[in-house]
Amino acid sequence: MFYIKPAEFVKKMVDAGEQKIFMSSKDTFIRAFMAGAILGLAAVFAITVGVKTEPPLLGAMLFPVGFIMLYLLFPFSTIVGGKFTLYDYLIWNEVPTVIGNLVGGLVFVALPLYFTHVRTALPPHKLIQ
Repeated sequence: MFYIKPAEFVKKMVDAGEQKIFMSSKDTFIRAFMAGAILGLAAVFAITVGVKTEPPLLGAMLFPVGFIMLYLLFPFSTIVGGKFTLYDYLIWNEVPTVIGNLVGGLVFVALPLYFTHVRTALPPHKLIQ
């Protein structure tokens, strides 16, 4: 059976965090773009099945699937301490990550939902009837 000692595990986590900090901005943006898409889809899935399903039991069974998708994304978005400065973290990791998440969520979730659910504009007097 494979086992990693806690001290070795912490060292691997710190090394992984440092690799994420010093990754190129392009690679960080691309990863964040896809993570934003997955995060947006998971959130929409979790909320939609909880609200829109007719049998409440079905929604109760499917909601955890979306929630688990959100929960599993957490380790990919965390960074553990290492040999880098706050400036390195903010400029080379946080900025491309936030921009990538926003663009990924917008392109893969927000815009498709908008274009598939937008209603044609009616004059206000037509809405009352």
